[in-house]
Amino acid sequence: MNARDLLDALLDPGTFRSWDTGPADVRPGPAYAADLGAARKKTGLDESVITGTGLIGGRRVAVAASEFAFLGGSIGVAAGELLARAVERATAERLPMISLPASGGTRMQEGTAAFVQMVKITAAVTAHKAAHLLYVAYLRHPTTGGVFASWASLGHLTIAEPGALIGFLGPRVYQALNGSPFPEGVQTAENLHAHGLVDAVVAPGELAVFLNRVLTALTLTPGQPPAPRQAPAPPESADMAGRPAWESVLRTREASRPGAADLIRAAATDTVPLQTGPLPQDGLILALARIGGYPCVVIGQDRNGLALGPAGLRLARRGIRLAAELRLPLVTVIDTLGAELSPAAEQDGLAREIAFCLADLVTHRGPTISLLLGQGTGGAALALLPADRTLAAQHAWLAPLAPEGASAIVYRDSSHAPDLAAQQGIRSTDLAALGIVDRVIPEAPGGTLGCDLGQALRRDLGDALRQELADVTAQDEEARLAARARRFRQLGVPL
Repeated sequence: MNARDLLDALLDPGTFRSWDTGPADVRPGPAYAADLGAARKKTGLDESVITGTGLIGGRRVAVAASEFAFLGGSIGVAAGELLARAVERATAERLPMISLPASGGTRMQEGTAAFVQMVKITAAVTAHKAAHLLYVAYLRHPTTGGVFASWASLGHLTIAEPGALIGFLGPRVYQALNGSPFPEGVQTAENLHAHGLVDAVVAPGELAVFLNRVLTALTLTPGQPPAPRQAPAPPESADMAGRPAWESVLRTREASRPGAADLIRAAATDTVPLQTGPLPQDGLILALARIGGYPCVVIGQDRNGLALGPAGLRLARRGIRLAAELRLPLVTVIDTLGAELSPAAEQDGLAREIAFCLADLVTHRGPTISLLLGQGTGGAALALLPADRTLAAQHAWLAPLAPEGASAIVYRDSSHAPDLAAQQGIRSTDLAALGIVDRVIPEAPGGTLGCDLGQALRRDLGDALRQELADVTAQDEEARLAARARRFRQLGVPL
C-alpha cells in the first residue's frame, strides 16, 4: 500500500489536507538529479514523505507518511525538512501526530547532511511530546536504519504492519558486511511484538479503527466537564475485628479470586492494552482506558503465578512516563506474590528497578490512585504503592515478605506464618489505621469479590475508582502535591 492509499484508508473520506511545500534545494549532481526526476515521475510526489492533516473518527490529527517507491523512502535534507515542519506545525496546532514510516533510512546520495536530519526530526518529535501531545508511530514494511533509530521509535504507542521487516541494520547491508545472511524471524513485526518493542501488530485496513480507539481512550467523555471538587469519600465499613490476617492471606490466594484484568474489564471502557506480546512481561498489564469517563493509564499486576521481575518493572515505569507525558491520571493495581528471586533478576537490576519505580511515583506530578486488590508481597507490591490516594479491597494485604518467608527469618520454619501475619499488621484495616490506605472496600459476604464478578466489581471497586478519580483530577495540582508530600512523610505513623 503506497502512502496515498494508506492515508485514504486511515483518514475520514475527503478530510486530508496537505502541508507539503516545494522541497528544499539540495543541488544534486547529474546522476542524483536523474534519480530524483525518475522518482518524481514514478510516484507523482516531490519527495519521499507526505505530510498534512485529516480526521480519524471526526478527530483532527496530523500525519506524515513515507513513500517507499520514492528512493526507498529514504530521508534526505528535503524530506527531513518536510517532516520537521510537519511535527512543529502539529505541536503549534496542538494535534496528535501519527507517523507512518516505511524507509531504508538515510539517503546515501546526500551523505552526512542527510544523516543528521534524524537529529532535526527527533528534536521536533521530542518537543511535541514535551508539549504533552500524542505521538504514534506505525512501522510499515520495511522500516530500517536511521529512521528506525530515530522518529520511528519515539512513539507513545508503537504499532507495526503484519510481516513488516523492522530493524536497525538492513539485511542486505548485514550480509555484505558479515558474509552471511541475518538470522530469519528476528527483524519482524511479530518478533518485536513478542519482545515488547511493539505494542500491537495491526493490518493497514484495521489501523483507522485501532487509532480511533486510542483517541477515544484519551478523550474525556464528550459533554462531561471535570468533576467539581468534593471531599474524599469516607471509608466504607469493612469489619475485620476478630478476623485473623491469615484468613485474608488465604482468600487472596484463591484461584477464583478476580484479578487486575477482571477489574479493568469491569471498571474501564475503551481499553487499549499496550505491549501485550506472547512473551509475558511478568504478568504486568499496561493499558490506556477510561474509568468513569476519565482517560487514564492503568498499570496492573495480574494473577498468573508470575513473580514481578526487572522487565515488568521497566514496563511499569514506561506506564508512569506515559501518564506524565500525556498528562493523564495514573491508576496502579497491586496483586503480586512478590518479586522474582533469581540470579538473572539480580543481574538485571531487580532492586534498582524497584527503587526507580518508587522514585518515579513519588515525583510524578499527575494524579495517582493505587488499589491494593489482593496479595501485596514485598518490594514488588511497594513499587506500585505510592499515590495520592490508596484504596484496598477488604481482604487485601501488604507485607515486607510473604508470611512464610517472614516466618523462616524469625523462627527458621514456615509454620509460624499465621502468627507473623497477625504480628506484622498486614490487614487492610491495619493499613488504614497507619495511614497507608485511605479507603477499604468491603467484599461480598462469604468469600471473594467475585460472587457476581461484573456487577460486584463494577459497583464496588469500579465505583470507588471513579469517585477517587473525580476527586484527584479536580484538585489544584500544587495543593495535591503538597498533600501527597505530607502523606508520604507520615506513612506508618498511627493516626
